[in-house]
Amino acid sequence: MAYSGVIEDFQRIRENKIPRRVPVVACSEEFDVRWYGKYSYEEFCQDGDKIFEVYKASIERFNYDWAWVQVDDCFEFEPVGISVKGEENILRATYGYLPVNRNSLNNLPTMNPLTDGRMPEKLKAIRKLKDYFGDTVLITGSCAAPFSAVGLTFSLEESMMLMFTDPQFLYDAMDYWKDFYKRYIRAQQQAGADAIWLGDCNAFSSMVSLPQYIEHILPVTKELITYCEKELNIMIWLHNSEIKTDHVVAHIPMGMSFESIGPAADIRQIRQATKGRLPISGNLDPISVLWQGNPESIAADIKRIMGICKQGGGYIFNTGEMNPGQITEENMSAYMETAIKLADY
Repeated sequence: MAYSGVIEDFQRIRENKIPRRVPVVACSEEFDVRWYGKYSYEEFCQDGDKIFEVYKASIERFNYDWAWVQVDDCFEFEPVGISVKGEENILRATYGYLPVNRNSLNNLPTMNPLTDGRMPEKLKAIRKLKDYFGDTVLITGSCAAPFSAVGLTFSLEESMMLMFTDPQFLYDAMDYWKDFYKRYIRAQQQAGADAIWLGDCNAFSSMVSLPQYIEHILPVTKELITYCEKELNIMIWLHNSEIKTDHVVAHIPMGMSFESIGPAADIRQIRQATKGRLPISGNLDPISVLWQGNPESIAADIKRIMGICKQGGGYIFNTGEMNPGQITEENMSAYMETAIKLADY
């Protein structure tokens, strides 16, 4: 099982200090549901009791140092009228977007995370996980960052075009989501979350240039992160799946606790650029290494990444993206067992 004192280790990493050992986690929800075998993902994602049941079993089996209550990207978008679809073990995704006009924006509801959509089920799962595991795992809730939320409301294409056609509309829409996320993150913290996985993959460097990011996205994202880190004192774990060093370095002034690095990144280069400045996690490839590899090749890549990132603290071992459900139990066991053996300082 995960260990007593893990929260203190995450806090030390947050402060760019050396923990007792490197925490070892994995973006494993899709794998965990498939491994557990009792529910389809569509059944799992709607029921806080089932979410707790699957995570309890997988944490106890594989010794993850967190409970990653990310689940899917749709929780906060269903109640505002966005169409979503999920089926059996295909995760829910948005597809029916709102018209891009002031009427749509002005009519977005003031959502209550305690009552609206599936959000109460997510809060229930967080509460049960905290009650069961206490401080032996990092309970990690989630939400989208404001820019990605605009894309999930009005479509990715429209959110990109707004930077050119109507920046003020983009800023106002991001402000709507920023204000909601302050309430949603606070509700997750009150339910027991120690950290929040803040997903902003729509701001990934292959879609948004660095000048665009700095001008249009960073200010509102920073305001949300500052509120969470300073006023709520909850750890924010930014995930853009970023692979470009200059983009990661540009994120540093936002002040988040950790940044997740995508699997295609040059982890050595990013580690050198961020060491002592920004704690990072990642970036083992969940497809080519964890799914398509074997215990020996997985162990070799873990040793490579640990050798680059472990020294000096400020690092969490993780995959760089979601782990496919098709990963074998043998490979996941090799991943966790090897990383934990190499984790001590």
